[in-house]
Amino acid sequence: MKRKARQSSGEVLWARADGVLRQLTATSAGLDLELAFDLDGHPAGVLAVVQRLLRRRFNGAAVVLNEYRVAGTALTAHFRVTATAPPSAACCAALERQLARVTAPWGLRVRRGLQRHQGSAGLAIWSELAGGISDDYRGHMHPHFARRDLPVLCAVAAGGGERFALWGPFPSSRGPLYRLQHYAATAVSLNDLLPLLTNLDLTVEAEHDFVFPLPPQPVWLKSFVVRGGAGMLPLAGLREPLLALFGGLRDGRLENDPLNRLLLTCGLPWRQIDIFRGYRNYYFQLGSPFSRQRVDFALIHNPTVALLLFRYFEARFSPAIHDEDLLAREERLLFPLRLELAAALDGVTDVNADRILRTLFNLIDATVRTNYYRRCAGDDYFFAFKISDLGIIDMPSPRPVCEIYVHAATMEGIHLRGGLVARGGIRWSERPDDFRTEILGLMKTQMAKNVVIVPVGSKGGFVVKGSLPNREEGAQRVEAAYRTLVRGLLDLTDNRVGGRILRPAEVIAYDGDDPYLVVAADKGTATFSDIANAIARDYGFWLDDAFASGGTHGYDHKALAITARGAWECVNAHFRELGRDPDRDNISVVGIGDMSGDVFGNGMLLSPRLRLRAAFDHRHIFLDPDPEPLSAHAERQRLFRLPRSSWDDYDRTLLSNGGGIFPRAAKEIGLSPEVKGWLGCHHDSIDPAGLIRLILCAPVDLLWNGGIGTYVKAASEKHEEVGDRANDAVRVDGGQLRALVVGEGGNLGFTQRGRIEYALAGGRINTDAVDNSGGVDCSDREVNLKIFMQHLMEIGAVSSRGERDRLLAAVSGEVCAAVLADNRAQSLALSLDQRRCRDDLAPFFVLATRLADAGLLDRKGEALPNEAEVRVRPQPLLTRPELAILMAYAKMQLYQGLLDSDLPLHPGTQGFLVDYLPPSLRERFGARMAEHPLARELVATVVANRVVNQGGSALVQSLARTSGVPPVVVVTTYLALDRILVGDSLRQALRSRDGGLTVARTHELLLRLEELLATLVAGSLAAGVELALTWRDLTRLRQSSDTLLSSLATTLSPPRYGRCRAAAALLEKGGLPTAAAWRLAALAEAGAELTAGLLAQLAKTADEGRSNR
Repeated sequence: MKRKARQSSGEVLWARADGVLRQLTATSAGLDLELAFDLDGHPAGVLAVVQRLLRRRFNGAAVVLNEYRVAGTALTAHFRVTATAPPSAACCAALERQLARVTAPWGLRVRRGLQRHQGSAGLAIWSELAGGISDDYRGHMHPHFARRDLPVLCAVAAGGGERFALWGPFPSSRGPLYRLQHYAATAVSLNDLLPLLTNLDLTVEAEHDFVFPLPPQPVWLKSFVVRGGAGMLPLAGLREPLLALFGGLRDGRLENDPLNRLLLTCGLPWRQIDIFRGYRNYYFQLGSPFSRQRVDFALIHNPTVALLLFRYFEARFSPAIHDEDLLAREERLLFPLRLELAAALDGVTDVNADRILRTLFNLIDATVRTNYYRRCAGDDYFFAFKISDLGIIDMPSPRPVCEIYVHAATMEGIHLRGGLVARGGIRWSERPDDFRTEILGLMKTQMAKNVVIVPVGSKGGFVVKGSLPNREEGAQRVEAAYRTLVRGLLDLTDNRVGGRILRPAEVIAYDGDDPYLVVAADKGTATFSDIANAIARDYGFWLDDAFASGGTHGYDHKALAITARGAWECVNAHFRELGRDPDRDNISVVGIGDMSGDVFGNGMLLSPRLRLRAAFDHRHIFLDPDPEPLSAHAERQRLFRLPRSSWDDYDRTLLSNGGGIFPRAAKEIGLSPEVKGWLGCHHDSIDPAGLIRLILCAPVDLLWNGGIGTYVKAASEKHEEVGDRANDAVRVDGGQLRALVVGEGGNLGFTQRGRIEYALAGGRINTDAVDNSGGVDCSDREVNLKIFMQHLMEIGAVSSRGERDRLLAAVSGEVCAAVLADNRAQSLALSLDQRRCRDDLAPFFVLATRLADAGLLDRKGEALPNEAEVRVRPQPLLTRPELAILMAYAKMQLYQGLLDSDLPLHPGTQGFLVDYLPPSLRERFGARMAEHPLARELVATVVANRVVNQGGSALVQSLARTSGVPPVVVVTTYLALDRILVGDSLRQALRSRDGGLTVARTHELLLRLEELLATLVAGSLAAGVELALTWRDLTRLRQSSDTLLSSLATTLSPPRYGRCRAAAALLEKGGLPTAAAWRLAALAEAGAELTAGLLAQLAKTADEGRSNR
């Protein structure tokens, strides 16, 4: 209701006693306004709001606050608006309404807003919060925003956690502003949040902190006023993905780095951005010459290319695109996008950015599978992709066949495979910057080690991001990272169900069937087999608990001592060739490890004659300069049987004079006269690292490595080249070692150049791949038996899982016997190749050249010398470590050649399948071995190992080259002639340790047998005779060889025949069966006559075959 106008020098246009606008008067200077309203909070805030309203209402005219008075909660204010036309009554009424709204008490406005939007629930929120709202918050936060804040504050107080909100835009002279609210149930430092905004390139214009004392817990609010950078999309249109990104950053699902800026430049949500992060990290592991930041900015500053790269990824892998086949997808989507990308890349002006973006394009194009569309909508998101390494333009050697990279906010992992049927361990790596390099080196070693088993080599590894604050949390995070890696592998692996190969759901595959995936324990994952198998079972993966060997229903390597026993077979062979018997003779030892370890502990119990004079691990140094073997053996056995032990648990009363056990953390260690005399040290004390170096170089019979780390390099190598910084202080050179023999029970104890240097100095050493292959051999036999048993259970030949487990347990001894036979065979093969080297080096260099030309062998990487380098050696021979490399690669090449042929399916090779089974299972299940899902691979593995172990690394390549036939023909002919000569029974007789033959004589006779076989194979191929393993004349040819042997009495001169008989008698006296003794003596004394006779018979057979055509 209008009131009577008071006297004024102007015209009263509006007067109202009960309104906010009490009076509006037009004067010559403008408009005078008198306002009155109840105050809620500090007057400055509301007066500023009124001033802005008046300025806006009167079209930007100047608005001056002349005066204001406050009495209690009542406020009266006088404003003058200059240079404006008088408003109409309707305008005054509208102004009254607006002023009433903006000057209403803050609390009233918030309460009304809550009630309007949330009804009674809003009123309840106000009742709960009203008393705890500070004047600071009231002064800074508009009621409109407070109405949004309060429900979130209540929710966070009740449920904990953190939340974000984004409001705006609000116009400003510097561009649109936004208010970003962060709510948390715990106090969060500004330093924790600012990096998130910085990496998004958001400028913080203002920041305020508020605390709300709510039940059951207080809530902290940080309110930011932010502004976007140049070239960004409007934040208002990205509200939901931006809030999701903040949530992902704070709950650890997402990493905070500049790549997140792609949300604001390209509009990509955080999971799509994470695709680039995964490829960037993989690129970095490949050895990118650019930093992560440089890769980030190449994407950020080229948003068009980044968006096209994502579109290409999406077009390549999205299962929502329903093309009938991949060719249609290529023609309709991928090819046009390639053209568009090529044009966009041509527009990139920075040469480094161009190279980076083209490399990322290449990586996406080389990707054949991804789990992105399986995981992108779930809470268990992580990103995995499978790369075909043939498609990558720039990749360090050696190139795996394929690899899977797994990226998550908490870990990065990789799995490299040398073939589709591949096997190897997964390890926890502590090399975040170059773990692929570490895993690649291990895969290469695994390739060499796996030549004795069906799968070729593979290796996996992962790093855990961030620091590990304590042992317990560290163990949990390592296990979680392992689980993520395994799930990433299985996400991308085919399954086998009822004989059919099934693709993983939501995975588009650009490669062939790939159902074989087997993993194993390794550094940091020794107890994880059951975890891996449980995950495989969750996936319904066909290998079930054959996925990861060992575990609850697998072979316990430590209980079986299989790795140590296998390495011991190699050590035994070394000593026997030196004329020593470790089972009877005292053997002095220094070792790496302690008795709680599998390889070290079991190894140091394999002979009671071991005199362990010193050992060390990461905790202690053990010294016993003159041990009594039997009592020391008993004490080591006691330690081994303890649940946990260290050298500190050793009974010191059993140590010899001058012995002791010392912590490696000691500053100095005093040396007794006995230790000083033995080690040749003149100092009375020494630091632990120096003492370990002396121990490694001690004059002993055996250096036994059962630990982790690389302790021996070559003099030509620098410590940083070794890649094991933890042991730089204790590492020595191979030429400094004084041990007669080295047993490499542990992995990577020597560099390859270190081995070669030691061997050239007269030491006897193989490689870790040869010595400790027993573990992987045992695991593979376990896996292959489980795969076979799974098939037998499906067809009802094995009744249950329980029966399977009983059968596996019952044959563990037979499995171990087969593994140890493989160790003996490989060690013997190296000894025979050493003798072949003395006669003729050339075939080995030709083999190396051909392996290198085939892209299999990296001579420099394997430290394999050329012929000129070997010729200038004091003894121009290849060392055992060098021959071990050639043997491994020769087997790899031959295995692949056999696998690509029909030989594994030939009826004549099925006996190899049956023989692969443990003897006690052959009668019951032997006939079904041809149904094994890996039958081809089993045959190829057994045959490749047999031929190379027996005939030598260079045999097949040499005969194939000189005869002009494929290697598989050489192999077939060799196997056929071997059966004609009953070679297996002769070798078995010679290898028996019950006989009295010297090692040198045994090797000589084995070489004579192989020389005869090689001559016969060459002659047969030259005559055009292609022998088949089931050829009908195979029996007749064997009879011919028997006839030739029996006719030697007439074909040889009496003196030569007499020497033959005498040699046979000596062999028979040495323990060989009569028939075997006669055959071997005849081969040694009359090899030329036997060869000529058999070749004549082969030529006659060939002529008969041609005449019958």
